[in-house]
Amino acid sequence: MVRKNRRKVKGQTMNATESYEASGGRYPQGVLVYGGKTKRVYEVRGDPRLAILSSKDDITAGDGAKHDVMPGKARFANETTCNVFRLLEACDIPVAFKEYLNATAFVAHKCTMLPFEVVVRRAACGSYLKRNPHFAREQLFPRLVVEFFLKTSGRKWEERTLECDDPLLVHSEEARTISLYHPAKLFTPHAPFLVLPELDVFRHTRNRNVFAALERVARQAFLVLEKAWHVQNGTLLDFKVEFGFDVDGSIRLADVIDNDSWRVVSNGSHLDKQLYRDGGALNVVERAYARVAKVTQRFCVPAQRIFLWRETVDTSLAVFENTLEGLHDLITVVTCPVQRRPTAAVTTLQSLQHSDPDAVVVFCQDSVDGACSTILSLHSTVPVIAVCAAGEVRSNTLTISTTRKAPLMRVSSPEEAVAAALQILAVRNPKIYARQCFEMEKDAENAFRI
Repeated sequence: MVRKNRRKVKGQTMNATESYEASGGRYPQGVLVYGGKTKRVYEVRGDPRLAILSSKDDITAGDGAKHDVMPGKARFANETTCNVFRLLEACDIPVAFKEYLNATAFVAHKCTMLPFEVVVRRAACGSYLKRNPHFAREQLFPRLVVEFFLKTSGRKWEERTLECDDPLLVHSEEARTISLYHPAKLFTPHAPFLVLPELDVFRHTRNRNVFAALERVARQAFLVLEKAWHVQNGTLLDFKVEFGFDVDGSIRLADVIDNDSWRVVSNGSHLDKQLYRDGGALNVVERAYARVAKVTQRFCVPAQRIFLWRETVDTSLAVFENTLEGLHDLITVVTCPVQRRPTAAVTTLQSLQHSDPDAVVVFCQDSVDGACSTILSLHSTVPVIAVCAAGEVRSNTLTISTTRKAPLMRVSSPEEAVAAALQILAVRNPKIYARQCFEMEKDAENAFRI
């Protein structure tokens, strides 16, 4: 992933003049639009399409019942959010984030926020355990669990008094109703504390069909970050995100994703706000936040390649390329006859794997001779997957003398070859992992329904 250049500015807070100078005069800070417990949102003077999100040093828990000021938190939160949104943007997730502004603020597309919090869970944590006590603490789910919560304040929604703030929300498309449940009480599907008509919650007609889109994007974003944390020896247990419509009416993942937004463990220890919720010393919490900001700097989509190797230009690669829809930037086509020019083929292979060591070779052979792919495998430091377009592989016509066994994977179709290549690359690639895992979980859900 190519990171945008950032100019670091010393200090934790900046006034409008300093903000203007730090951004090269492009994003002068305007009036305050929103002031929350942990962040502020400002207009960008002269550009109604943009906003500035500025983090604060405040840390809270228990809906504000616990509150401290932690020096440096604004910097850590802003750094983490920018790192996370850069990765999501590189993975084609529609985000409101535009660019880093200064040490404690970033520029985003101005959004009309939806009144929902979307929580994606890989494990049973927090309020989920209170609603579902039969689960063990941090028990992993084979398929992501997605929940919606209605954002409220003062136990009010419009003119209605609620049993609690931020209730669990279940939408029924068929009945066109919204059922609300207490987020910390045992979940009984048929006993919501309040049922509202859709129109009491959806402030715009375009919101009515938005849940499926929000769930899809939230799942994809979680899977991207899940793999990014895997690569950094961490486990993402859950996260909370918010969405909005930009000025063009497009849905974007908005607000922030910082260390208050998720639960992450590494080597059995939390690195997130759970430390603060559990009464951890403020200096311990501060070190965890600093560590997360540093770790997320390494979040990226790695430079990887799939070498589609063919022996003649007459070999069509259309099936491979169609199967790799959306990932065409991974493909490098190599045309080199292995059987007629084995030395040149080996030289070509060695050059490729030195320039792109994180790669997979997919060898498409028009002939039915299995020896050519074996030659490549014997001289390769990257995985080689062989698929024969001409039919079943016959016995070798070349004699190969070697003391090593060729670690070669043979598959029967281009689709299987691409699937195998992506599975290998997904071990380190958040973008590919999210794509593969999203489809796998969707297939599992459909199979369960059957």
